[in-house]
Amino acid sequence: MNAERETAAPEEGERRYDVVVVGGGAAGLSGALTLARARRSVLVIDAGRPRNAPASHIHNYLGREGTAPSQLLVTGREEVTGYGGEIVEGTVVAAERRQDGDFRVTLEAGSAVVARRLLVTTGLVDELPQVPGVAERWGHEVLHCPYCHGWEVRDQPIGILATGPNAVHQALLWRQWSTEVTLFLHTEPKLGDEEYERLAARDIAVVDGRVTALEVTDDRLTGVTVDDGRVIPCRALVVSPRFTARADVLTSLGLGTTELEMAGQVIGGYVASDPSGATELPGVWVAGNVANLMEQVIGAAGAGLRAAAAINADLVAEDTRRAVTARRTPFSARMEP
Repeated sequence: MNAERETAAPEEGERRYDVVVVGGGAAGLSGALTLARARRSVLVIDAGRPRNAPASHIHNYLGREGTAPSQLLVTGREEVTGYGGEIVEGTVVAAERRQDGDFRVTLEAGSAVVARRLLVTTGLVDELPQVPGVAERWGHEVLHCPYCHGWEVRDQPIGILATGPNAVHQALLWRQWSTEVTLFLHTEPKLGDEEYERLAARDIAVVDGRVTALEVTDDRLTGVTVDDGRVIPCRALVVSPRFTARADVLTSLGLGTTELEMAGQVIGGYVASDPSGATELPGVWVAGNVANLMEQVIGAAGAGLRAAAAINADLVAEDTRRAVTARRTPFSARMEP
């Protein structure tokens, strides 16, 4: 970790909060709600770029199954502000530790606020395979998580775009939702005999050649074109994005990212933390996809709650230390200028 940078006292007009939450998704709003209910002053700064914006519904969130992502955020914001939390739209460009131990958080617009603690829930960016049409259909028929979308494309022709050594596992996993699964080898080499046998045993077709385009009819994916001109029927295409944590505010504090490997391939980078979300930099917590690339919405909300509870406990300990010091200080000394 790089050396911490320290800034002087806050400029006039900079508001001070117990906690500033950077990122207003499920993790950030859950953390802010917990802190507001703990009677902490909390500000959520949200850039308005939720990762799941292309998706139409949230799944596997008990009690909120099928809720639109936008509706979850609206409801969450209302709950946070209902307990006195504040929410502003904006992009945080940097954070610095002040000489007194607090953090100065600077927004893109030039304004700044001060926080005793930081909770960063900025999520991640999905870096998609460079195939024409993939980005346009992302979150609709171009998918990556079977638990998020498998039920919605059940019993339909599903294609798996191989871009790494995990492709066979993906194909076998998605076979749970459909008997019509096709593995497109795309940029991957030929498979070994054992892999072909496993796929054949589950009636999964394998197509050689690079995928060159997606066929869309009436705003719906209908097929996948390979480089020999064939069009293979397909109503959903599974891809493996590279998951990159949105960690700019954390790197400005000297925190780096850790690579995550799966089947020998780096699939992304996250910010390391302990089970509560505490990073190696005291006073800074993370929650959601910035800390766990595989986290789903319900898990992100839970992580926000855990981090908020740990932050509140940390603040309680600090408040108590200060109270003890004040109690031990003679009254006359406290009154001196």
